[in-house]
Amino acid sequence: MTAQRRMVLGVTGSIAVYKAAELVREMKRRGWDVTVIMTEAATRFVAPLTFQTLSGNPVCVRMFEQEGDWKPEHIALSERGDVMVIAPCTANVIGKLANGIADDLLTCVAMAAACPLLIAPAMNERMWEHPATAANVALLKKRGVGVLEVGEGDLACGYAGRGRMLEPAVIAAEIERAVKAPAQRRGRGRK
Repeated sequence: MTAQRRMVLGVTGSIAVYKAAELVREMKRRGWDVTVIMTEAATRFVAPLTFQTLSGNPVCVRMFEQEGDWKPEHIALSERGDVMVIAPCTANVIGKLANGIADDLLTCVAMAAACPLLIAPAMNERMWEHPATAANVALLKKRGVGVLEVGEGDLACGYAGRGRMLEPAVIAAEIERAVKAPAQRRGRGRK
């Protein structure tokens, strides 16, 4: 019998947060243990209680919330997953990760994680096609971050185009591939 896979799911402030809730359900259907980290902006779209109920685990939002554990929370969380995925991942968080900005719990955990990191972008087409976003995505890919494609279709802003977060079942399949990837492709340049 194989050990239960552990996933750390980062959720950022995008209307696509509703798909992240379904992603947690998809992960749980596959028997994975899921820990959710939300940005403050994500909590404006969906309450942490939704993710706590779906995952069966406490949801982390702010730095320094946990008391009584000697280990810094962002380090403990960075060691918790076999894979870390940020879905939805906004242009803001993509920019932070590309530029080494770790100013909230999610970005601190992502910077400290030694496991494979996948991001599922979600944003307006113009934001997705902006040269700054393209440069940040290219830099993350160069560093070994798995950047999933964006979907095309109706966007929440009323436009249609590229920028939709992929469907939860597609993201779950990509997570499976990342878990099964050879170790040399999984370390993002760390020894």
